[in-house]
Amino acid sequence: MRPADVARLVALALIWSASFAFIRVLAPVLGPVWVAAARLLLGGGALVLGLLVVHRRANPGRHWRAYLFVGLVNSALPFLLFAYAALALPASYLVILNAALPLFAAVAASVWLGEPVTAGRMAGFAAGIAGVTLVSRAGPLVPDVAFSIAVAASLCAVACYAAAGVWMKRRGASLDPLAVAAWSQLFGGLALLPIVPLSPIRGEITAGVVINVALLALLCSSVAYVLYFRLIADVGPTRAMTVTFLMPAFGMLWGYLFLDETITLPMLAGAAMIVAGTAGVVRSRAALRGASS
Repeated sequence: MRPADVARLVALALIWSASFAFIRVLAPVLGPVWVAAARLLLGGGALVLGLLVVHRRANPGRHWRAYLFVGLVNSALPFLLFAYAALALPASYLVILNAALPLFAAVAASVWLGEPVTAGRMAGFAAGIAGVTLVSRAGPLVPDVAFSIAVAASLCAVACYAAAGVWMKRRGASLDPLAVAAWSQLFGGLALLPIVPLSPIRGEITAGVVINVALLALLCSSVAYVLYFRLIADVGPTRAMTVTFLMPAFGMLWGYLFLDETITLPMLAGAAMIVAGTAGVVRSRAALRGASS
């Protein structure tokens, strides 16, 4: 990759890993529904406004069903689930569990796209599962029922991302990726509006809370999606996906520096196993494509 592409990749990892720190701060104050809705409405609205300014056609009237589906599966549900998990899990746990995304994507591709499961991919799956198990027992938290539910919610969020990716590959290839990012987030936020009044705000709205919401929505959604789709256009989706390799290290660093979270050796080992398993799966998929081309 060119130096500019590497810089974008590192910047994206820094931004997306920071999103879990913002969520961890906001969830106990606003509640999961408000966190997800605010992120989607502000972030999606900013992207839609940007599309309108540059006169980029998105045909929301024609493609609204696709945008709504992606908005629900790829944004509203996972954002809500991660915000719920943040009530019990530190940001460092959330970003480590999120690193299992390519593993879930590989499983979804095997089931719905017919991609074969090779020995290399099976080894990657095993390493990733072992890493998730190790992180779940890494401490310093007590693995009680609330903890287990939060871990399950995080993994369900990752599964949503994977399912949306498979759907985009099968049904959404003709759609403009940036238009999907913009309108799907906005539609996802609108879909959450009916349950917002049922979710009272839990704490005081301070200037710090407002700043965290703005950074989560405008930086971690709007700017991050622009960087991500630029990377996909320049280096392809497989290389762009390697952003997940960098996120656990940055995410644990943010949690340690700004949230006083503890980093344990089992957490580091579990993160390394997830990243190694993910790398094995991605390499296996890339080799498989090369052999079939």
